Amino acid sequence: MNAPPVPDSIAPWLNVRGGKRAIEFYKSAFGAVEVYHIENPAGDPVSRLSVGGAEFWVSDESPEHKNFSPESIGGCSVRLILTVPDPDAVFARAIAAGAKEICPVSEGHGWRVGRLVDPFGHHWEIGRPTRPESSSTLPKGGALDG
Repeated sequence: MNAPPVPDSIAPWLNVRGGKRAIEFYKSAFGAVEVYHIENPAGDPVSRLSVGGAEFWVSDESPEHKNFSPESIGGCSVRLILTVPDPDAVFARAIAAGAKEICPVSEGHGWRVGRLVDPFGHHWEIGRPTRPESSSTLPKGGALDG
């Protein structure tokens, strides 16, 4: 029996404190759909979520495996960019669900984008391009730059 072909992909894995709460936040804030879920005997989840086909993973931090949440390290080393048709609506929904605004949604350098931090310390840029991109129109300011 041949396995189906698997396309190349990269999916971030977010380590958090309170995995079950985080999964519910991402569902509420971004309309995420849970496409995979398991739990260890203690009830700590590992979940693969999808937002419009863009997938990411969420689980409780596990310091014994060197997987730390932003809360444990005092910040995060990765920002996520969620590209959506209506960044204003998604941004507002995330704020209503408990995220905090870092930069409001605005236009600049060919993007409409805003930046927020979720309740678990992960930074998200919510936006969309406003014109076709080329190497000369990639963002150099605003939310995508700092």
